Amino acid sequence: MTEKNNATIGFEKQIWDAACVLWGHIPAAEYRKVIVGLIFLRYISSAFEKRYHELVEEGDGFEDDRDAYTMENVFFVPEEARWSAVSAAAHTPEIGIVIDNAMRAIEAENKSLKNVLPKNYASPDLDKRVLGDVVDLFTNMDMEVTEDNKDLLGRTYEYCIAQFAAYEGVKGGEFYTPSSIVKTIVAILRPFSNSRVYDPCCGSGGMFVQSSKFIREHSGKRGAISVYGQESNADTWKMAKMNMAIRGIDADFGAYQADTFFNDLHPTLKADFIMANPPFNLSNWGRDKLLDDVRWKYGIPPAGNANFAWIQHMIHHLAPNGKIGLVLANGALSTQSGGEGEIRKNIIEADLVEGIVALPTQLFYSVTIPVTLWFISKNKKQTERTLFVDARKMGYMVDRKHRDFTDEDIDKIADTFTAFQNGILEEIKGFCAIASIQDIAKQDYILTPGRYVGIADKEDDGEPFEEKMSRLTSELSGMFAKSHELEEEIRRKLGAIGYEI
Repeated sequence: MTEKNNATIGFEKQIWDAACVLWGHIPAAEYRKVIVGLIFLRYISSAFEKRYHELVEEGDGFEDDRDAYTMENVFFVPEEARWSAVSAAAHTPEIGIVIDNAMRAIEAENKSLKNVLPKNYASPDLDKRVLGDVVDLFTNMDMEVTEDNKDLLGRTYEYCIAQFAAYEGVKGGEFYTPSSIVKTIVAILRPFSNSRVYDPCCGSGGMFVQSSKFIREHSGKRGAISVYGQESNADTWKMAKMNMAIRGIDADFGAYQADTFFNDLHPTLKADFIMANPPFNLSNWGRDKLLDDVRWKYGIPPAGNANFAWIQHMIHHLAPNGKIGLVLANGALSTQSGGEGEIRKNIIEADLVEGIVALPTQLFYSVTIPVTLWFISKNKKQTERTLFVDARKMGYMVDRKHRDFTDEDIDKIADTFTAFQNGILEEIKGFCAIASIQDIAKQDYILTPGRYVGIADKEDDGEPFEEKMSRLTSELSGMFAKSHELEEEIRRKLGAIGYEI
């Protein structure tokens, strides 16, 4: 990315702050559609205009030929939907109607976007004066369609999604996984070009964005993966479709949203990489209607918790050398209820668990419960061995409520996995350890990293034990004496106003 885009004075935040004026009385979910829809419309219009001018310069008369755009993975934008038409109407009372009609026209010309784009801009709850100001912001943005500007707009999209996740709390977790967690999963799995990447509960598609970035940074190719996803929430499915379009990623999310357990849209898929953040501890997921499902190779998951249904669904979709990275609540590491302990044992005995990473709290906007990364692999390089990493003390506080990883934190965890896979890892007490299946069996097949990595040794400060104890007891004696003085002072003051204790 160019220095210009990195140095743009918080462009993402500028868009967000300006757009926040729109919020008013609109519910958060509706407001989210307004903003992400505008970002999408601005991008595809810019991509179209660039291609349009190329075709005009070629002089073959194909500038109005829809196929001349789709063959270059560019959406065809009819004249009334182009940003020039939108920006011209920015400060008219009809701006909302103009944008809604633009969305309808784009859907009519691009079947893959049918029923995907938001059409709520004419709502009387939306201040049209402020909407026009936001349109101006996008109009004045340098949108020469380069790879860098594609990332800038994509970054803006991702930033706004993250902000919505924070504002919407628990509901925000349905469509957004913090980027540091996604980056950690991708850095450990290291997806390669021409691989099949799958997420059965894909939210807004963050796993795919980071996978594509990783491949581009390591091979120079954008979008060199085959993307497959599924999402049960209709609005989130639409967000994911728009996110992929902005990023230039060709993705198969099915023709509609659907429940992964009851309507698997990719039944024959065998993926090279599966990355997911399934709903934590999902209850009432439909066990009674799926008792004979072929996916439950290691045991039928309990009705009250879908954690091991998600794990087995993903294992079912793995290619012979496939790898999984997923986020789960910590309970899945040790629970014995409803047969989960037996399922976990069977998966471990099948030598599928390659690594477990305990994460710090407060990484998520939506939940504060501790979570863990599981890495499951077929055809492991280190057979019958599992890596445990305790990363609970890593990261830094962004604010009072939220923690994040630095790039160095992510590299440290990923490098630990690489060293383990290459057979050269040196265990670090309190941080990382390697355990055999036999070691795990002795722990009743519980996968809590703390059981294996232990507690880090504290540095010796050089003070002899007898001297330290003498000093500490002396300090404690002084504190006791001080506490007695304070106690007497409090008694005197209470007595002076008629209270005895």
